[in-house]
Amino acid sequence: MIVSIQPSEIKGSIQAPASKSSMQRGCAASLLFKGTTIIRNPGYSNDDKAALGVIRDLGAVIVKMEDGSLKITGSGVNPESGAVSCGESGLGIRMFTPIVSMSNKPITINGEGSLVSRPMDFFDTVLPQLGVEIVSREGKLPLHVKGPLQPKNITIDGSLSSQFLTGLLMAYAASNAKAVTITVNNLKSKPYIDLTLAVMKQFGWEVENRNYEEFHFAGNAGKRSTDQITYTVEGDWSGAAFLLVTGAIAGDITVKGLDVQSTQADRAVLQALQACGAKLSIQAEQIEIGPGALKAFQFDATECPDLFPPLVALAAYCKGTTVIQGVSRLAHKESNRALTLQQEFGKMGVEVELQDDLMLIKGGNGLKGAAVHSHHDHRIAMACAVAALKASGETVISEAEAINKSYPDFYEHIAALGAVVRKEMEGAKS
Repeated sequence: MIVSIQPSEIKGSIQAPASKSSMQRGCAASLLFKGTTIIRNPGYSNDDKAALGVIRDLGAVIVKMEDGSLKITGSGVNPESGAVSCGESGLGIRMFTPIVSMSNKPITINGEGSLVSRPMDFFDTVLPQLGVEIVSREGKLPLHVKGPLQPKNITIDGSLSSQFLTGLLMAYAASNAKAVTITVNNLKSKPYIDLTLAVMKQFGWEVENRNYEEFHFAGNAGKRSTDQITYTVEGDWSGAAFLLVTGAIAGDITVKGLDVQSTQADRAVLQALQACGAKLSIQAEQIEIGPGALKAFQFDATECPDLFPPLVALAAYCKGTTVIQGVSRLAHKESNRALTLQQEFGKMGVEVELQDDLMLIKGGNGLKGAAVHSHHDHRIAMACAVAALKASGETVISEAEAINKSYPDFYEHIAALGAVVRKEMEGAKS
């Protein structure tokens, strides 16, 4: 799909999308929880659909209710077949692999698109220590595993991603781990582990977090007081970051449905918006944002690398050179995002320089409409769309359907705020 965006005047109110980080963790917990879970405000991005497919294949019963909520009946890992697919979800493959490994049946874990080439050799090293047989394609998908996973004291490297740890924490808890500790060196994205621990606590699993260096299971959780849980999926700070940046550069808007006390890492976008001089009013139920005299800012995105794309769009309109730290976290995303951002924003006249772990964006000189490409990366497509709103001339985004991975309604949402958006299928006019 090709999407064309004209320079536009933006105003109005919009509801933030559902968080796929929250949704996918809720799906995993619902599978492992021996009882019924009602998931309210469920997401329906491609990653969310993949998570629902995985837990269904692992034995969960899923019923859609009249109000749109999902009723999930779980009883642990009881595979329906010998294979599951995580689609293109990086969180899904890393979180569900230890959970799938709880089964004593051989299971193949598949993925699609860019996920096939992303490194998974972490599991080749760790899972055999836990009694799991695993065969991979030289550290890549597909993974063939056979458990059951047996919780033991282990030490893991947390520098690549926290998503591996999320899966281990859930699998240990659901395996009734007692008096064992997961030791983690150099953990990145700590806020995402806060989110994992918060979800686990809601489902009755207690883990002692010792300064993000050790996670100890005492094995004294006791009997749960209920066999039904209601889990509400949070608004998504990752997707909403694009809406907030839209307001900062293109017009006064109100974004609803975000929890300012959330443990989601991308809530840190508020710090960047404050630092650059955007008009910002943070309220309990909504966030009001609009353009100000935007100036360059410094920001450390090591713990929240998904903010790079929206912040590059923001920095392009900030006078001066913005410096964002954490480039090393971008290599193994849907694309190599550092190079992709440099390439696509370069087409729009923005100079992006890479210096070791730093990205320097020279902004405030105006953007020109251009033909850009998503590189099949949802966040690149959205960043280019937001940047296009105040560019001179039309911007045309190829492979624009990449947004379906996390935020299927994105183009409709910015159109509802006043963006002039036109969609075309490849080779056809709409």
